[in-house]
Amino acid sequence: MNQPLRNDLQTINKTAVLVAVCLNDNKRSRENVLDELKGLVKTAGVKVVGELVQFRQMVHPGTCLGPGKIEELKLILEETRAELVIFDNNLTPGQGRRLEQETGRVIVDRSELILDIFATHARTAEARLQVELAQLQYNRTRLKRLWTHLERIDGGIGASRGPGEKQIETDRRLIDQRISELQSSLKEVEQRRERMVKQRRDHALVSLVGYTNAGKSTLMRALTGEEVYIADQLFATLDTKTRLWKIPGWGDALLSDTVGFVRDLPHSLVASFKSTLEEARHADLLLHVVDASNPEAEAQVATVEAVLEEIGVELKNFILVLNKADQVPDRMALDLLRARYEWSVSISARTGDGLDRLAQLVVDRLGDGLESVTVSTGIEDGKLLGWLSEHATIIDTHYSETTATFRCRISRSMLPRLRQRGTILEDHHDQSSLEAVG
Repeated sequence: MNQPLRNDLQTINKTAVLVAVCLNDNKRSRENVLDELKGLVKTAGVKVVGELVQFRQMVHPGTCLGPGKIEELKLILEETRAELVIFDNNLTPGQGRRLEQETGRVIVDRSELILDIFATHARTAEARLQVELAQLQYNRTRLKRLWTHLERIDGGIGASRGPGEKQIETDRRLIDQRISELQSSLKEVEQRRERMVKQRRDHALVSLVGYTNAGKSTLMRALTGEEVYIADQLFATLDTKTRLWKIPGWGDALLSDTVGFVRDLPHSLVASFKSTLEEARHADLLLHVVDASNPEAEAQVATVEAVLEEIGVELKNFILVLNKADQVPDRMALDLLRARYEWSVSISARTGDGLDRLAQLVVDRLGDGLESVTVSTGIEDGKLLGWLSEHATIIDTHYSETTATFRCRISRSMLPRLRQRGTILEDHHDQSSLEAVG
């Protein structure tokens, strides 16, 4: 069978057969095996013309699918004339190459599909750099598969290497050079973003994280009143958005929305998007948004936690936000999920139900370990203002002819250092006034 040409790997407007090899010990529901893949291909603009699922104890080492199912796949391809076969599994380079030889179709695995979606949705220069890096790292080990059409050209009697192999070596060297350039550029972006995040410490930073399409952007709009892009598709936005959130009973805070996660994200993609997730790494509080109406909600929570751990985000101070509660068919499943987490709340970002309870939980979590104090000093003491901007959250400021008074929240561990600066503190926690020492 002729080898398919992979000159254009974009999936948009292509017809495809969807395939999944599901291990018998997998906890995912058998009825919903292809649901997420259908969402991904819909986002990628693919027309689905056929489906095939196989349950096995382990994937076939050579072709992922078993031999019998490969014959069944060939029949489906003959009937549907599909252009692509899209796997819900991540395939090894060898598995992909053998499947293309067997079927005569371009084989796209889960990682390749996700990378294609990210490439389509990348809008900013930073996102494009991140996606290009992830694509190059993915394709570097698959160059032989991309150049198999040159293997049919003989190098002559006694020739040790054909033109395909020589081209692979050249491409790999060029890819390595470009990867190095991209990593250097993204390192600068990461350092710049880290400095920017640290400089914005005059407000508490709350970060939305969660599975893709959990409703994070809808929640951001509901909480801040700001217009943000919302679409019923996976990975609708890739760039971090930050808006001012006026929290009742607290004051101003910064609310950031990050790229959504999905199971089996390509490792290279997670690594390259590390700078985009800088807000989550430095946030005072994480709001883990979950689509409570999804039957795989519990598995999605575990996926997000695993990715956050991979990029170095500590899950200490967070609230589990069970969104789309108005669409949950079985309230018992919702109650069981809430029971597992001390800090959780059910809401509907679409209708606004539960947003008041969420705001109160946020105030409680942000205030954990903090003291509300009033600091009074001379108006010429700019050093104190700079120190407070770095180490405290300033709620409001009042100036008179000779003094400046700041009402702020500060960690209890920082109170001794504040006292040493020769100020007078009014501690609202125990309603006492303290004369600073020093």
